[in-house]
Amino acid sequence: MWKPGAWNYDGQTELAGGLARTRSTNARAGSRNPVFGAFILRAIGLLAIVPAIWGASGPARADCEVTDTGIPDEAAFKIDPGGVRQALAKNGIQLSGIYFGESFGNWGGLKQGVTYDDVLDMHLDADMKKLGLRKGLCFHMNAFQIHGRSITADDIGALMAVSNLEATPATRLFEMWFEQHMFDGRLAVKVGQLAADQEFILSESYSYFLNATWGWPSIAAADLTGGGPAYPLATPGVRVAIKPNDQLKLMIGVYNGDPADPNCPNPNPQECNSDGLDFSLDSPPLLMIEGRYKYNQSGQLPVVVKVGGWNHFGSFQDQRFDSGGLPIAVTGNPGRPIDGDWAVYGIVDQLIWRLPGSKDPKGVGVFGRVMGAPSEQNLSDFYAEGGVTFTGMIPHRADDALGIGFAYSGISNSVHGFDVDSGEPVARNFEPLLEICYTFQIKPGWTLQPDFQYIWRPGGNVPDADNATVLGARTSISF
Repeated sequence: MWKPGAWNYDGQTELAGGLARTRSTNARAGSRNPVFGAFILRAIGLLAIVPAIWGASGPARADCEVTDTGIPDEAAFKIDPGGVRQALAKNGIQLSGIYFGESFGNWGGLKQGVTYDDVLDMHLDADMKKLGLRKGLCFHMNAFQIHGRSITADDIGALMAVSNLEATPATRLFEMWFEQHMFDGRLAVKVGQLAADQEFILSESYSYFLNATWGWPSIAAADLTGGGPAYPLATPGVRVAIKPNDQLKLMIGVYNGDPADPNCPNPNPQECNSDGLDFSLDSPPLLMIEGRYKYNQSGQLPVVVKVGGWNHFGSFQDQRFDSGGLPIAVTGNPGRPIDGDWAVYGIVDQLIWRLPGSKDPKGVGVFGRVMGAPSEQNLSDFYAEGGVTFTGMIPHRADDALGIGFAYSGISNSVHGFDVDSGEPVARNFEPLLEICYTFQIKPGWTLQPDFQYIWRPGGNVPDADNATVLGARTSISF
């Protein structure tokens, strides 16, 4: 029998960028005509090109991330064999990379275990003006080499993945796009293979933690088809950013609604798009909108406020009742078809105490993020997080940071009700998380992050999964 919110296949759960992402029956069933999704995406892409052409005579600011040396300023090791990188930089091309390596051990969860995983992230950036094309036109591409196994899937069974690097081992393309900056940076249009988690729903404090939920939150990964356009799966899309001044910014993104092949029989979306080269336009689109307001940025205590939401134009299934209004736990029928899915969210980041004499805003900051979605068609209908960060607090360690955060993933009433209807001994309800992470800068571009996590009710309170304690560390080295 189909079980709503069921992520298990072949005895384990695959995770990607924060939460189990499977090709669930709910996410795939009853999808609208794929021509609709392709038409919408292509129409939006065409509309995005219009302002780029219109802005051809206007001032453009080249925001391309290409240095004169061809090596990022923040790189820990500025390696340039034979001067190749500098030679490429003269033509507007920059090659760079980051290596991430981490190890975790857990007590509790499904079973005790220790893992090591790593990711090599390689980047190619280009300033297209130096290549003879338009000023303000940038190109970016990056790819991953992913190794190791998932401690969350194999040993813990949590909704909120211990690491935001956990993914199926592979060599895969991630993002590949062009972005045109116009009107002195007030308008930017990005077209190509995009990942929404690189820009949307992000708190300013997410990088101080290792658990995946602080970036792409667990509710997004659980409710969106295939986990949504987020690590390690990007998808074709268009993003328009309007920035009338330094305080205000509006982003609108339209993405192919399924980052993997919707016709793939494999329940793991990463296996369905195993190399990142699918470039599918076959699914109903996902629309994302976010507004940002920065307050008091030149003052002592800056504030950043974001509000946004998404709407998926596909068809989903009720997690508890069939088309006749009867419990699917009793009838065994598929859930009632529901047109579309949506969510709304709000984010606040506030510096509450500033380190005296600090040029950059360092000191004590607080953050919070809340998100809600309808219960009927979703595994999770509520998510909340909050915490405190300490930056530059230790003398002569200005770039060190300490983050303490608490997150809550709520199971929807419909899924909880399905468990009750099924006679489960324990009905899923919620999963809380506490994380304490210290970021130690060994040198610019090289960090070490020891980490502690405690996860209550892994999986939302599933049988055989005890509260879990996790200890680990990550190092990241840029070059």
